[in-house]
Amino acid sequence: MKKFFFLLFVLASYAVRSQNIDSIWIINNYIKKEIYITMRDGVRLFTAVYMPSDTTETHPILIKRTPYSCQPYGEDTLKAYWNSYQKAYFREGYIMVTQDVRGRYMSEGQFMDIRPFIANKKTNSDIDEASDTYDTIDWLVKNIAHNNGNVGVFGISYPGFYSTMAAASNHPALKAVSPQAPVTNWFIGDDFHHNGAFFAMDGFDFYTSFGEQHHVPVKEDHKKFDYYTHDNYKFYLETGTLKNLAKLMTDTIPFWKDLYAHANYDDWWKARDARNATKNLQPAMLWVGGLFDAEDCWGAWNSYKAVEQNNPGKSFNKIVEGPWYHGQWESNDGHHLGNINFESNTAVWYQQNVEIPFFNYFLKHKGDISQIAEANIFITGANEWQKFGQWPPENKTDETLYLQPGGKLDGDKPSAAKSFSEYTSDPAKPVPYTEDVHFNRTRTYMTDDQRFASRRPDVLIFQSDTLRKDVTVTGNVIADLMTSISTTDADFVVKIIDVFPDYLSYNNVDIYAEKDPELKYPMGGYQMLIRGEIFRGRYRNSYENPAAFTPGKVEEVKFELPSIAHCFKKGHRIMVQIQSTWFPLADRNPQQFIDIYHCDDKHFIPSDIKIYHDAQYASRITLPVLK
Repeated sequence: MKKFFFLLFVLASYAVRSQNIDSIWIINNYIKKEIYITMRDGVRLFTAVYMPSDTTETHPILIKRTPYSCQPYGEDTLKAYWNSYQKAYFREGYIMVTQDVRGRYMSEGQFMDIRPFIANKKTNSDIDEASDTYDTIDWLVKNIAHNNGNVGVFGISYPGFYSTMAAASNHPALKAVSPQAPVTNWFIGDDFHHNGAFFAMDGFDFYTSFGEQHHVPVKEDHKKFDYYTHDNYKFYLETGTLKNLAKLMTDTIPFWKDLYAHANYDDWWKARDARNATKNLQPAMLWVGGLFDAEDCWGAWNSYKAVEQNNPGKSFNKIVEGPWYHGQWESNDGHHLGNINFESNTAVWYQQNVEIPFFNYFLKHKGDISQIAEANIFITGANEWQKFGQWPPENKTDETLYLQPGGKLDGDKPSAAKSFSEYTSDPAKPVPYTEDVHFNRTRTYMTDDQRFASRRPDVLIFQSDTLRKDVTVTGNVIADLMTSISTTDADFVVKIIDVFPDYLSYNNVDIYAEKDPELKYPMGGYQMLIRGEIFRGRYRNSYENPAAFTPGKVEEVKFELPSIAHCFKKGHRIMVQIQSTWFPLADRNPQQFIDIYHCDDKHFIPSDIKIYHDAQYASRITLPVLK
């Protein structure tokens, strides 16, 4: 035990010394300038530029545009890049640029969430994030001394959205762009809606601290909502309807009102789909995402796909997906997520083998990118990186698993004349998304043990026999449910789960077990969530035109879950769980075909849900199995 703690001390001391060396080097070799860059409509955007003091050679420019601030402000105060892998870009001599986007923090103008892309701009008043990026790049390459004329853009989450828009600017100096976990579509799959279901907890938490309009530049933009409890399940259940939640939101957040005003997938939402900006892209594109990203899992997969479709023959449009939570790939530790061990530092591998070589190649003409495949995917379960020539892989076969009587799951179509499993979905007692009591939404729920849900009477379970060989699934899962409900609307949550053998004893948190063996999580029988997704039933025919259910009538609810890349190992089982609440991750459906955003507490009623598994109505799950 003493040797163990001594080793930790040595490693920590080494890390501190390394950070000190890097910080001193950056301070001695870089100059920070703060400037305002004027856009075509006269609005000025605040920009922080970190420039190498070395004038013996020219340097590439790497930009991040953000709504989350260029802090710290002041030319004598540097951002602590030395604590990040991005210190490598300083060692490579990059000119590093961050910019407050229009209307945020120290920039002028009016902020607009997910500002629509304007494809055919006619006047200088036709501005969008692509034009702002174009004007920024144009000023930088003409005015920053000793730049080499090559520019890259990158960013995670909202800055990922601005990266997508940057690519659409097609400035001739822009050579490489990496949108990472990019906000792409806030109705279908990212952040605040999944298949039409409102992710109210994330939305409320975000907009009580973001998005307030400012008429003058500000250096601070923080406020805090005073929650009366740190139990999020209790808070959202007791708050009740979305109408009640809206009363707690300040009137200074325009986008919160927009969310309530556009309940369906109308033209307002369609204009805000970032995939509109993915045609005729000139820069090299590197899309990055996390398999277990609880915020923007959908965006990277589908933006990559859109570029493939909209730019046939494009020479460099690649995707990387690792076993990560939101942004974990920029951290120093990609070994594990929650209780699941990945057996290597996947984050550092990505930084050193993909991102840095990508920008070095296109911005410095240095190194080799032949090792970056079309699709660079970490296969969880097998815990290995694989490279594919396309995504989904060419050598995958769609295999159907049918829900069976008695909770079975196999490849044989059911033969029973009439068979179904049923549960009652009660909005007053919704199924929690995770077992423990939490204040903030967890990032580990994407791999959490689902045994707590298996024990609920309002969760259906279908499970395969013990697998006799490994089954690797690579691509989108299709849930095709045949259902009848006793009301006029309901949600459907489908979860794909890897059931570990009962005898399994491994655990990734051995550091804690060293201190106290009682802290070692029991992994035998662990039900690892591989992918879960919710679908609002009223959109089963169309996102644009919702339709009520006819009580008692059997109808099809079919939807796509985001891509997965997982190996169900021999000796494990494949499980499917089905439920109708996932709280407070997603808002509660009143289970009546009414306006959910403005209904009252009295409108929430129980619904009896039947999932059919017979010869006529065969519910199924389609898995893309790698051969």
